[in-house]
Amino acid sequence: MNNEITIREAVKSDIPVLLQHEQEVVKAERPMDPTIRSSGVNYYDLDALMENPRAIVMVACDGDKIVATGYALEKPARPYLDHKTFAYLGFMYTDPEYRGKGINGKIVSALQDWCTNAGLIEIRLHVYDENDPAIRAYEKKGFKRHMIEMRLRTEL
Repeated sequence: MNNEITIREAVKSDIPVLLQHEQEVVKAERPMDPTIRSSGVNYYDLDALMENPRAIVMVACDGDKIVATGYALEKPARPYLDHKTFAYLGFMYTDPEYRGKGINGKIVSALQDWCTNAGLIEIRLHVYDENDPAIRAYEKKGFKRHMIEMRLRTEL
């Protein structure tokens, strides 16, 4: 591992590696969510995110190797909230070999900077309730637990 992790905006030529990382996210989340299909799952439209002026995809690199990812996307807020739009963070992934080294925090900081520059004062993300390492990482960056989503699968 290189001593210097760099953070940069993703470019189209990164997409093949990003697609591999996306599948790692799906694989990691499948045990926490029994409703994720067993195959053919894609979460993100990376082309659209990269082309959207109100979104950014960031990567952390160890030399030329992409070791972490994340994006911010401006979304409309519910009409009763005190903000019209907010930034949604997603695709938060760090290569297992690089976890615990503060790299996710660097990605989040870069995304926060983009949000500030884009005039977005509210930042939200989703994390599975049982994903304690991710929750701790986000809490270190100042995120607070906000709402619990509940589900029920009925018999047909």
